[in-house]
Amino acid sequence: MGLPRRLQNLIVENRLTGAKSLFSIDLTRQLFGNNIAAHPSTTIRDRSESAAVQTPVADAGNHRQKYKQVEAAAAALEMERIQLPNPTLTFQAFGPGLNDQPCKVHCFPLAGGKMLWADQLGRSFVFDVETRQTVMVPSLHVPKWTPFSLFVPYASADADDDDNWWQIQRSSSGLFIGVRKIPKPAETIGSRLFIMERIPKPEAIGSMPLGSFQFEAVVCKPRWYIDSWQCQLFPPPPYIHEPVYRDCYSRHEISSYAVIHVDEGFHICISVDGIGTYCLDTASRTWRKVGDWTLPFRGRVEYVPELKLWLGLTAEDQHLALAAADLTAIDSQPQPVGSWKLLYLLEEEEGKECKDSQLVNLGSGRFCITRTLNASSLGDTDKDITVLTGVEVLPCVQDANGDNGEVGLQMIPHKSLCYKSDDNTVHAVF
Repeated sequence: MGLPRRLQNLIVENRLTGAKSLFSIDLTRQLFGNNIAAHPSTTIRDRSESAAVQTPVADAGNHRQKYKQVEAAAAALEMERIQLPNPTLTFQAFGPGLNDQPCKVHCFPLAGGKMLWADQLGRSFVFDVETRQTVMVPSLHVPKWTPFSLFVPYASADADDDDNWWQIQRSSSGLFIGVRKIPKPAETIGSRLFIMERIPKPEAIGSMPLGSFQFEAVVCKPRWYIDSWQCQLFPPPPYIHEPVYRDCYSRHEISSYAVIHVDEGFHICISVDGIGTYCLDTASRTWRKVGDWTLPFRGRVEYVPELKLWLGLTAEDQHLALAAADLTAIDSQPQPVGSWKLLYLLEEEEGKECKDSQLVNLGSGRFCITRTLNASSLGDTDKDITVLTGVEVLPCVQDANGDNGEVGLQMIPHKSLCYKSDDNTVHAVF
C-alpha cells in the first residue's frame, strides 16, 4: 500500500470579497484518528453487487427511507467541526475581467505540494506549500470561466534529452562560485497541467489550427537552475465542431474526466452526457471517440494504485455512491466492480447541493468525500455546510462462504466533520 499524504489542501472562498484562502490540514488524522478499524466494514462479495452502508452523516435507519435535506443539514449542524489552522495563503484578484466579468480566482493542483493560481484575466503563478515560494508563470491564453484540471506527470515527450540540468552554486554570502550538474527533479520533468472549460463553446473546424483557447496545458520544462513554464494550446474534443452542438452546447457539460495510462503513454478521458466518451493522446495531441456511452462516474475520477482501479462518485438509485471500475480497457464501456451507496440525493423541491461532491485520495486506500449543503431550510440564511467524511476501501479475500478465494473490495466508513460559516464556503479539497 502507498504511503498516505501528510497534508491536504483546503480552499475556502469568501463569498463577499471573492478572496480564496489556502489551509494545509491533516485530514487523515482528523477523519481517521489512530483507530482505522473502528467501524464495521461492508464487503462487496460479488463485483456486480451494490451494498448500502451507514455513515455518520445521517442516521440510515431503514435503508428504504429516503434521506431528506433537512435531516442531512440538521445532522451537520450538530456535527463536530473540522479544525483549521491559520491560512497559509490568501489571494484576492483585483481589476476588471474581460467583458466586465467579476473578479474571480481559480486554484488547480499540481504535484509535490504545488498548485497553480489564476485570476479572471488569466494571470497565473505557482505556489509551493512546502517551501512557501511563489513563481510567476505565463498567463493563460484566455481566462477560463468554469474550468476543471487534470495533472499528467512525466510526459517524456516534453522532457529534455539531457538527464541532468545545471544548478548555480553560491557562497554563504551569495557570491557566484560556479555551476554543477544535478539530476532533474522527477516531479517536474515535462509535467503538464491540462485546463479545460467544463462546458466548451462551439467552434468552427479550422478556426484555430494551433489549438483551442478553451483547452490548454501549463507545462514545466526545467532549464538551468529554474523551472521554465509554458502555456500550450491543445485541440478541443471534435464534437464541439459538429453543427448540432451549436444549438444545445449549454446542456452538454463534461460529466466525468480521468487520466489513463495506456501503452506507455498518458490519455485524458472525458465523458459528456448525450454525446459519448472521448480520449486524448497527450503525446500525439489527437482525440478519438471510444463510444457513445459515458463513464460510470460524476466529476473527477481518481486512479488508486493500491487497488489498480479508478474510484469516483456517482449517482445510483437516488443515492450518492462511491464506485470503482477498471478503465484500462477503455474501448468498451467500463463496468463498476464495486459500489457503495452513501447518501440520499436531494430532489428539486428540497433544494440543491451548492457544489459538486468531491472525492479526495488520501493514500493507503483512504479517501475524503466532501459534500456541501445549504442550511436555509433550517433558518440559517445563506449559510453553507460542508461535510467531510472519511472512508477506507480495501481489498479482501472471501473464502469462508465458498467464494473460492475471489478478491473483492470492502468499504469502511469513518468519522465525519463539518465546516460552516456565515461568509465563507469550502471551494475545493485536494
